[in-house]
Amino acid sequence: MSMVGYLIALPESKLAELRADEELVEEFLFPDDGDSEPENSIDLDKAWHGIHYLLTSEVEGGPEPLSLAVIGGEEFGPDIGYGPPRFLTSAQVQAIAEALTPLGRPELAARFDPQDMERKEIYPAIIWTRDGDEALDYVLDNYEVLREHFLDAATRGDAVIQLLA
Repeated sequence: MSMVGYLIALPESKLAELRADEELVEEFLFPDDGDSEPENSIDLDKAWHGIHYLLTSEVEGGPEPLSLAVIGGEEFGPDIGYGPPRFLTSAQVQAIAEALTPLGRPELAARFDPQDMERKEIYPAIIWTRDGDEALDYVLDNYEVLREHFLDAATRGDAVIQLLA
């Protein structure tokens, strides 16, 4: 099985509703019995951990707010396969968006260290040294999706839910 990263932007009021009644969480995350995706959601595929590494140089954690962008936030709701989803408040989303704004492809490409990523077992560990520049392009393409998602969410004043499924 593979671990795919998802981010869903939503109004703070909807997040409060989900936190108040966690039985609603799975229905929100997997509408139509999983046949649809929630509005304002993105799929980072398996690039999520590579993005986190390029932002922080760490397996997990690192300096905030960049460390919160992919696998940060506070856990809530039921375990949905790879743990419970996490949430970021609109204030955190705003801080992340501001931190991501100056970070484009060249800045993140300069942080790419395939040997270190393989040594640290950044998921999916097999691709970093094997695929080199192709792996980097894969991560950077997904990073651009993540960056736009945060910028759009911050503009709307949204919170964000993160999950691995």
